[in-house]
Amino acid sequence: MKKTIVTILSWCSICIASAQSIITNNNLKIEVNDELQTKINSTFALAKQLTDHFSSSEYIVTKYFTAKNFHLTKKEKTNFHDAVGDGTEWIFFGLDNTNHIEKIISIKTYKNFSDAAYFYVQYINKSNKDLPIIKWVNNEYHVLPSNDTTKFWSFQGSSNSDRRDWILKVNPGFYNKNFMGMNASDYGGGIPVIDLWRKDAGIAVGNTEAVAKLIAMPIDFDQYASTATMGVQYEYPETEILKPNDTLKTFETFVSVHQKDCFATLRTFGEFMQTKGIRPAPEEPSAYEPIWCAWGYERDFTLQEILNTLPKVKELGIKWVGLDDGYQQAEGDWHTNKEHFPGGDAQMKAFVDSIHAQGMKAVLWWAPMIANPDSKLLQKYPDIIVEQKNGAPQFVTWWNAYYLSPTDSIVIEETKNNVKLFMHDWGFDALKLDGQYMNAVAPDYGDHNLDYPEQSFEKMPSLFDTIFTTARKIKPNAVIEFCPCGDVMNLYHMPYTNQFVASDPESSWQVRLKGKVYHALMPNTAYFGDHVELTDTKQDFASQVGVGAVPGTKFVYPATGVKSKDENLLTPEKEKLFKKWLDIYKDKMLSTGVYHGELYDIGYDYPETHCIEKNGVMYYAFFNPDFNGTINLRGLNSNKKYTVTDYFNHLNFGTVDGSKPDMKVAFKHFLMIEVKEK
Repeated sequence: MKKTIVTILSWCSICIASAQSIITNNNLKIEVNDELQTKINSTFALAKQLTDHFSSSEYIVTKYFTAKNFHLTKKEKTNFHDAVGDGTEWIFFGLDNTNHIEKIISIKTYKNFSDAAYFYVQYINKSNKDLPIIKWVNNEYHVLPSNDTTKFWSFQGSSNSDRRDWILKVNPGFYNKNFMGMNASDYGGGIPVIDLWRKDAGIAVGNTEAVAKLIAMPIDFDQYASTATMGVQYEYPETEILKPNDTLKTFETFVSVHQKDCFATLRTFGEFMQTKGIRPAPEEPSAYEPIWCAWGYERDFTLQEILNTLPKVKELGIKWVGLDDGYQQAEGDWHTNKEHFPGGDAQMKAFVDSIHAQGMKAVLWWAPMIANPDSKLLQKYPDIIVEQKNGAPQFVTWWNAYYLSPTDSIVIEETKNNVKLFMHDWGFDALKLDGQYMNAVAPDYGDHNLDYPEQSFEKMPSLFDTIFTTARKIKPNAVIEFCPCGDVMNLYHMPYTNQFVASDPESSWQVRLKGKVYHALMPNTAYFGDHVELTDTKQDFASQVGVGAVPGTKFVYPATGVKSKDENLLTPEKEKLFKKWLDIYKDKMLSTGVYHGELYDIGYDYPETHCIEKNGVMYYAFFNPDFNGTINLRGLNSNKKYTVTDYFNHLNFGTVDGSKPDMKVAFKHFLMIEVKEK
């Protein structure tokens, strides 16, 4: 592994007496005492304490002891300007006289990133002995719960094989490690942020390195504890030896405070990471057009089934036609198989041409970076597989395939060739990159252009950069959809897609919460709500349209006689409903509006509410199984009056005053209203 230890000249410490230091940034308040302990709180009106005592929030764990006890020897405060902006830096120096370690904490605040502070910590071995380091911990806080039935709501940025919700309740007995590496053979990666919030205030911590790191961010609310613990930690794959006078450096981490849900945290985090080079791809207009996917016909589709459906797809006004899994010879061998395309690659090109002839665009499913054990690719290049420490290949369980090294030169070249095959030779306009395994990769001990095994994970985004760049060179308006199948998408892959996706949602709730997360991080990237058949009722377009998602479907038409396929049959009743929703979508195009996630708390507000502003009009979507009560229309001008319309049911709700935007309503499942200035 790459060394994080460097030798520096020792610094002669001077013991000093000092008063407690207070660092503020808008609503964030950090107190640092003379033991280099911290206490974090907010200054929001009516917000209660987040933490009520000082604690050692930054420390290291060695083989022999945990270094938490330091006394302040020196502190400095300076103003600065860097690539992020204008800011203030506090540096605290402290000594652990028992274990002979010096600790240096840098805490930066920026004028253009309010409510947040950025930490960088160093430890210097002042002893004459080697210190075996197991892990370091930053921004560990013990957060006071609310008095509500739900003590906290949370955002948890890790990916797990159970495809759990990304926004979860946290009550006593809860634990989640939130490891950013592999949490199962196929699952890993994510967004390096965790957030705990109450009705009055919340606190978030995370990692702000420009390169993905194998950190963990545990949230632990023991059933007998009075507080929930959160923090950022890095455990060394192998014990790291800190030699005398050497320095251990942590990654840059952050803490922030906020009100309502995680939206403000993720928005600020996303904007901050743009200063580190994690920037969204250029917006692509065609990524906002509705999608039909042939996956309803499953892997054993026939080409004729798809061709028979296209007139109905066109009639509904859907612009994209997707060919899914099953056309290939094997994972890794991406030319056509004879079963579905007896005419070979030429027949695939003719198929794409027939889609274009009907005025629609074509998207192709693809699972990059894997290959089946018996594939021709691996027979030719057996050494391109990610190698475990014991020499065994890294297996992708779901696909019965092996991981290909994302840094191997042959893999990179084969990846480029596949993109050229799909988009140049066959003529596809978009690629659906699919598979939970795409989100992360295990440390690679093979000979694949790496300085240390964990670099496979750090450099993995470059393969998706290759895919995106190659595709856009062939077709400048190419859409690259990234579907990590239930995973929290790897933040560091986000610059190389121009269409996020709800990625196999297990409920309508997941469609909505994922929309909120993606809109917060990169608001100008299209968000595809995936197939509506994956929602609670298999036709919940409201959960797509209401959060500004692009609608999609995998309906079959006409009936096939196969039960699993005909579950998605477009019946006359469904067709009428689908047509209505697709017309609403095309009329409003809320996916191109401004999603105001800051107005409502997805956890504590009742009913669940989402708001989008488009051309000066406010669109609200309310969700609840059976609601009868008062809704509050936030974000209106208090000096204006507005007309209110239920745009799904074509009902006029009259007028509302922006200074008193409350309305009594009753609805089941959803309510979609348009609020226009009178």
